[in-house]
Amino acid sequence: MTKKFRFCGAHRIYQALIYGAIALFAYGLVRYSRQTSAVACEALRLCGNVLIPALFPFFVVSSMAVSTGLARQIGHAMEKPMRVLFGVPGVCAPAFVLGLVGGYPVGAKTAIGLYRQKLCTKTEAERLLAFCNNSGPAFILGVAGAAVFSSSTAGLLLYGAHILSGILVGVVFRFYGKSSSSVSGSLGRGGELPFSKAFPESVRDAASSIINICAFVIFFTVATRLLNQMGILPALSGLLGRLLQPFGFSPEYAERLLGGILELTTGIWGLTDLGGPLGARLAIAAFMLGWAGLSVHCQVLAFLHDSDLSVWPYLGGKMLHGLFAAALTWLGAYLLPFDLAAFSHLGKRIHFISTLKFSQSFWLALLLVCLVWCLLWLASLAGAARKKHCGKARRTL
Repeated sequence: MTKKFRFCGAHRIYQALIYGAIALFAYGLVRYSRQTSAVACEALRLCGNVLIPALFPFFVVSSMAVSTGLARQIGHAMEKPMRVLFGVPGVCAPAFVLGLVGGYPVGAKTAIGLYRQKLCTKTEAERLLAFCNNSGPAFILGVAGAAVFSSSTAGLLLYGAHILSGILVGVVFRFYGKSSSSVSGSLGRGGELPFSKAFPESVRDAASSIINICAFVIFFTVATRLLNQMGILPALSGLLGRLLQPFGFSPEYAERLLGGILELTTGIWGLTDLGGPLGARLAIAAFMLGWAGLSVHCQVLAFLHDSDLSVWPYLGGKMLHGLFAAALTWLGAYLLPFDLAAFSHLGKRIHFISTLKFSQSFWLALLLVCLVWCLLWLASLAGAARKKHCGKARRTL
């Protein structure tokens, strides 16, 4: 009786907080209607000029790769490195590659599609979600590198640390859950469809997904502006600044970091006029890119809502990705110091990436992914050879 009463009391407090937040949000929309309307229009332009052209084709390709059986064919060649390093079948390789090339949330959508087609088990899908939802080269090289830091070198450092951190997260989450290699190997063909049926279904599915994403982007952009106008975000930033002050971070860093935790684009752009050491600024940008922001997480939750996959491995993987990326970026900036002013002209030369010319960024990302994949393949072969050698040594003894 006592436990039930306590549970009901906590539930009522939770409901009161939710109702209070809704009422406060409604008040803010009325009180700052002009500001929210302007920022909503800016978010709509962002969706029309950037998000839809960048993500929609990748959504169609990812859905086609799963529904037509292309992912299964690729999986035969990628089985060994994916299984040895990440504990997932080779059929999951397209989710990781498309996530690195296409950006958020292409990798997560592909991973969920693989699970729904019964091409991987629940545990394997949750492992995959932890490291496959990554930022694409267009945003990191064009926005973070060229526009924010005015340096192609900074963009390449951020993107390289981002890829390597994703791989490290995948290796860590290899040990998540029970081993299920025997189960995934006996899964069915996953309901492969002919091209004539797979293509229209992929386009319709991609259109529905892009509408959901644009809706979340608009909402979080407006919510961030409201929090700023009402003084809530500055107050939280001051509290976070006091917590980070012993580590040498100023309140301005805390404000940008909190903005990036809520919405990635807002946080990244906030670093433009931020002073201080370059390594610290790059590390904060790397953490934001690895964490991805609550807006991206809500987009992934929209894909997860009708599945039985747990969201906690995904959120844990994104937090770990941000910490790994921040540490690697800070180390890279310390070991390879460079002057942003000296590379500003190079930053301008790749600024076309942020203006929707994606072909060069696509091939650059594909080249980096192929290079990383070759290294993973060699590592898996070395691990298999060592295991075979150890087995022969035991039989000899």
